Amino acid sequence: MFTLSNVIPIPLKEQTIGHSEVWNTELNIPAGKKIFLSAPSGKGKTTFQLMLYGIRKDYDGIVKLDGTDIRTFDLNKWSEIRQNKLSIIFQDLRLFPDLSAMENIELKNNLTKHKSKDQILQMAESLGVAGFLNKKAGILSYGQRQRMAIIRAMCQPFELLLMDEPFSHLDKENIEKACKLISSETEQNGAGYIIASLGDRYSLDYEQTVQL
Repeated sequence: MFTLSNVIPIPLKEQTIGHSEVWNTELNIPAGKKIFLSAPSGKGKTTFQLMLYGIRKDYDGIVKLDGTDIRTFDLNKWSEIRQNKLSIIFQDLRLFPDLSAMENIELKNNLTKHKSKDQILQMAESLGVAGFLNKKAGILSYGQRQRMAIIRAMCQPFELLLMDEPFSHLDKENIEKACKLISSETEQNGAGYIIASLGDRYSLDYEQTVQL
């Protein structure tokens, strides 16, 4: 799915990277692969995921998706990819604070038509946030917003799910619930995922650990 060749973020070029299985080397990320990205602070874990998602472009080297340099994709192509191939749980969540949680979720689901309202409600109930769907996202706790962002990410087909510290404000019980939902949706899509973490591996299955 993705191949990286001698990629290095420009902000990291002047730093001592040390041993990395991502930067300044060759890396293949096949479709369906479940990867734990071990990433110490300051080594570019957020940059890496935003680069794959086509938001960060300040890097040297080549990133290819299905054999094509992602720098050649126009906005229409990225829109298609982000609706059908790539889903993401942003570290900063990127919810609209003045919209309700449900409205934030529906912004994506109305584009993809991937989930019914009942299915969205079921996901919210499984994560313990069904009672907050009609509240504005801006007044929810960060943990509640994280769970809404997880639900939103499930409201599309995907081949790869990108996750950047997605459970940082959840307790153990809610992390378990979130992992169960993510595992179920990933299997239904026949997809893989990359989860970046400072150390906690959570209760997800991994086929590969990559050191950033």
